[in-house]
Amino acid sequence: MTSIDLALAGISIGAIAALSGIGLLVTYRTNGVLNLAQGGIATLVAYVFREMVVEWDLPIWLAAVIALGILSPGIGLLLERLVFRPLARRRASAAESLVASLGVLVLTLGMTAGIWGLGSRSDAPSIFPNESVTIFGDTRIGVDALAELAMVVAFCVVLGLIAAKTKFGRQIRAVVDDRQLAELSGVPADRVAAAGWALGTTMAGLTGILLAPRFQLNPYGLTLLVLETFAVVVAARLSSMPVAVLTALGIAVLQSELKQFTLEGDAGQILIVLQSNLFIFALLVLLLVVPKLRELGNGDSGSTGSFSSRGAPPAGPVSRHEARRDILGKLGGAALLLAPLTFAPADLRSAFMVPALALIFLSLVILTGYSGQLSLGVAGYAGLGALLTLKLANGDLFGLPAIPGMWAMFLGALLVAPIGLITGWPAIRRRGLTLALTTFAVGAVVSRFVFEQPTFATGLYVDPLTFFGSELTDEAFYIFELVCLAIGLLVVRNLHHGRLGRALLAVRDHTEGAAAVGVDVRNLKLLAFTVSSVVAGLGGGLLTFSSSSFAADDFAPLQSLLWFTAVIVFGADSAAGAIIAAAFIVTIDVLAPAGSSILAVGILALALGWMPGGLASAVRAGFALIARTLADEFVPAPRPTRHTSARLAAGGAAGHVPGVPGAGGGAALGELRIVLPPGAPAPTAFGAALLSAVAAHAARTGLSLDALPSARTAADDSTEGRELVGHRPHLPGYPVERGAS
Repeated sequence: MTSIDLALAGISIGAIAALSGIGLLVTYRTNGVLNLAQGGIATLVAYVFREMVVEWDLPIWLAAVIALGILSPGIGLLLERLVFRPLARRRASAAESLVASLGVLVLTLGMTAGIWGLGSRSDAPSIFPNESVTIFGDTRIGVDALAELAMVVAFCVVLGLIAAKTKFGRQIRAVVDDRQLAELSGVPADRVAAAGWALGTTMAGLTGILLAPRFQLNPYGLTLLVLETFAVVVAARLSSMPVAVLTALGIAVLQSELKQFTLEGDAGQILIVLQSNLFIFALLVLLLVVPKLRELGNGDSGSTGSFSSRGAPPAGPVSRHEARRDILGKLGGAALLLAPLTFAPADLRSAFMVPALALIFLSLVILTGYSGQLSLGVAGYAGLGALLTLKLANGDLFGLPAIPGMWAMFLGALLVAPIGLITGWPAIRRRGLTLALTTFAVGAVVSRFVFEQPTFATGLYVDPLTFFGSELTDEAFYIFELVCLAIGLLVVRNLHHGRLGRALLAVRDHTEGAAAVGVDVRNLKLLAFTVSSVVAGLGGGLLTFSSSSFAADDFAPLQSLLWFTAVIVFGADSAAGAIIAAAFIVTIDVLAPAGSSILAVGILALALGWMPGGLASAVRAGFALIARTLADEFVPAPRPTRHTSARLAAGGAAGHVPGVPGAGGGAALGELRIVLPPGAPAPTAFGAALLSAVAAHAARTGLSLDALPSARTAADDSTEGRELVGHRPHLPGYPVERGAS
């Protein structure tokens, strides 16, 4: 093919990428959410379109109308109403909205895999005829490419006119600038947001339908193809639609033109990979080159403080009760982890994946829960740990002799450390969406250019682990996994406690404030990236030995998104939550059909709007509520002191509140007494009723209140008053006393 023919062939892919970019920009500019679920929605609509045409024998035009006129915008309206509007109403952080879109992605992937399976299908229909037309001379171009290019131009023109010439366009700009202020000005922000979601998901559905005939229809494969088109919105810095369109066409044409070149050896293999993965490579390069994306709001999409519900552990000694509870919790967790040793052999082998996945999840706890860095590429580090482990065990790394598998696993994990340091260096200089997309791009590039290449991943075999020449039994291997998990938990504990832990949490909660008080933010972030990569590498090595093979699909980029979402759902700052998340995923995958764990994690992720901090935070809040309820029920009210009794008698002389039980000097012992200062005016009937309600509630619940809001008098500053309310500062007000029960 000539260069012109290759360029025309690339226009079709470029036009589809441009349509995807238009949808992403519309959703982001109207809602402030970079829709990471774009690929999942595109895949789901493509499967439904194929089902209607191939299985139900509907005409293509009718199936297209249903898919693009009803299903796609309907998904957008449903997401806006049920998922993102509640987040906008409570002014959730941009990071929470970003993770909510990840939840939608995981949910749609789970639905697609659950209904149609994980296999590939090659019979996806095309909405355009498979014909071409002559444009000049002997040069021909496909009808589909012309139609897709015409749609790109039409959408750009129409959206540009709407934004510049209509009232709705002015409303969009108002919502983009300040949603709350726009709502106060009478702008229907919810309607604008719903329209943006409907158009964005329609573009996603159109992208999926157009891409499906050109590639194998596969839930993971098609989703990742759509996610690779994020390169065009990065080039546009999330703002310029013309730049996004031109970038999409330029990358696609260049990718097509590369097919006319050939090289020998390893360079030729890399060129072949580049010819089919230029979009993901361009995404990484653009993220490293573009100085900053034009994020809406305060650009906190990479801030993970909203996912964490715990601060630093207490610096001093803990109480005996807390120590006993901590020991009991650890013993209970250890018993649950040891329980698989009593399982049947087949069930025990299924449990092998729990400690391995738990280690990978712990690496995310270190990076996201403790240091506040949003990472979407953990599967890349886990896969590198597995690959290096196998190469060391097989004697295929830099000419080194073969090393026993157990020691190769630890050494391979340590060799991931410099990789984590190198990749973390450019990542720590970025924030928000740039950081999230950079980590995802790193993981995707490693997967495509390393894990899937025969040069690096061919000829690898996994021998059972041995210990001093003796092959480990299944029970011994599981115990070895638990030892590795214990090492990971020890690392997490050391990073969470002491001065280092408090410094990391300060960086997580407020980077600028931590830097202002002298915390070395850059080196702490690099430390977190490095340690996290080592823990993930160890988990990846265990994962490979537990499954007895190295498979690139086990460390695919979409696995990073699934694992990150699971960690956020079960508690980003909870080591126990990471272990529970691993057990949850493995258990569902064993007991339920393929894709069920993805679906379950997606459903739980959508509930993050109602439980910030994840399930771990919700469980802790539930236990705290139960403890407060039991305390209110069984803990008796404090008995009055000598000063309290004297003050009560003084209150009877000073005056009492009419109609308030226990106010004044004639109340029986055990009732609540609200003492008015000398000379205070008598309350109104409403005020007396209000004080009566407060007194009744305090008496019923056993609350220990220091004061009710009021004006401070000289008597409140007396020595007796300070003894009454304690030495801690409190608002001035009426002293509240309780008699003996």
